[in-house]
Amino acid sequence: QVQLVESGGGSVQAGGSLRLSCAASTDIGSSAYMGWFRQAPGKEREGVAAIRTGTGITYYINSVQGRFTISQDNAKNTAYLQMNSLKPEDTAMYYCAAGPLWIQYPLAGGEYKYWGQGTQVTVSS
Repeated sequence: QVQLVESGGGSVQAGGSLRLSCAASTDIGSSAYMGWFRQAPGKEREGVAAIRTGTGITYYINSVQGRFTISQDNAKNTAYLQMNSLKPEDTAMYYCAAGPLWIQYPLAGGEYKYWGQGTQVTVSS
């Protein structure tokens, strides 16, 4: 069983930055994918970014490409999401997730096995 705990959310003005952290209870190197997902009120959950922990290959949705960066620190069992140039439409609850090697669609979410409780990000205009 892998436990994931997110932190780093908060309220910022448009154009600001936040860094989310996802601390895992075990070696995240053994979980092939780490992902960040978000869900805004009244909207479906969407995958924001994912990283294949073994190779470092990253995936992003178009709307955050060039603004968000996903990374990992295996020594700390932690994944990060650096969010720059934040926009009001980035406002959502952000969740991290860990999934197995056989995930075919890293931003789809349905194949991830472990999920954190979420951290709120609010961006004001």
